Amino acid sequence: MMLRLALALLLAPMVAQAADCRDTTFDGASYTVCEVTLGEDLRLFHSGPDGAYGSFRNLNDSLEAQGQTLGFAMNAGMYHRDLSPVGLYIEERDEVSGIVTSDGPGNFGLLPNGVFCIGETFRVIESRAFKEDRPDCRFATQSGPMLVIKGDLHPKLLPESDSLYVRNGVGASEDGTRAVFAISNAPVNFHAFARFFRDELGLPDALYFDGNISRLYAPGLDRHDAGFPMGPIVGTVVPKE
Repeated sequence: MMLRLALALLLAPMVAQAADCRDTTFDGASYTVCEVTLGEDLRLFHSGPDGAYGSFRNLNDSLEAQGQTLGFAMNAGMYHRDLSPVGLYIEERDEVSGIVTSDGPGNFGLLPNGVFCIGETFRVIESRAFKEDRPDCRFATQSGPMLVIKGDLHPKLLPESDSLYVRNGVGASEDGTRAVFAISNAPVNFHAFARFFRDELGLPDALYFDGNISRLYAPGLDRHDAGFPMGPIVGTVVPKE
């Protein structure tokens, strides 16, 4: 108990900070990276009283009514036409949608896929392993495919693939104290995106969120990407100044 209290006090000053976002390059491609440290108020969002938020603007309007605002945000998983999540989605420990472990069409069904879990630590976990030994997640979103699995690239990602899209995803540090979100600023293939997480960011596990519709809200970089309505959104919450 005392250790947890000391940790909470140590991390408390970080709660009001926005995520650390920066632009970088890897193998000639441009990326934007946002790093969140354990202790920051990182959440998943989907719906408010009027239905799915669908956009950073709608979500921010809801938070600002409570004296809060987004520090950073990005789309956080695949979704159906009605914007409902594909696969597992947990918000404030309420399971809105159940986990899917069977293979199927599209990128989501390119097994292994995985789950991003926000709990006492940040974790990216392969879906079947998650189902067998389920951690306590305050928030969780399932997507796919996994990009990096215990330091190895997903075996079906091809270096010569000509499937090029703007892509975004998340990786977790080995000790679970950092969640690192990345979006490519130009079209890249899966293999290049996965190598960015493993070889440049040094993360042992990483999960693909989506491509083509990928976008980022990073006010520190004066960035507010627009586009089609979104399903799940991940972001940090900070006090409104």
